Amino acid sequence: MYVRLCEFLVRAGSQEEFARIYGSDGDWAVLFRRSREFCGTELLRDVETPRRYVTIDRWVSQAAWDSFLKNFGEEYRTLDVACERLNEEEPPLGSFVTVDSGGR
Repeated sequence: MYVRLCEFLVRAGSQEEFARIYGSDGDWAVLFRRSREFCGTELLRDVETPRRYVTIDRWVSQAAWDSFLKNFGEEYRTLDVACERLNEEEPPLGSFVTVDSGGR
């Protein structure tokens, strides 16, 4: 499985709208679901810094993510631009793959 993690510092007063758009049934998840290889998204809020959020987006593989961007890149960029107003910062945390139980 391929996992993308993103961190956000949400503008004060925008937390409710942000959670609606970035949550598991939000606008991003709706867009991602256009790919059959999307496995779900999860939104986490920091308990100590309530305006800090992390998204966890799961895909079958990196190739699935790359294919999504190839097929829906324009829609992705449009939504990304529309959501910029909600965030003060958006540092990427990275992309990861699952490790099997053998430790590899």
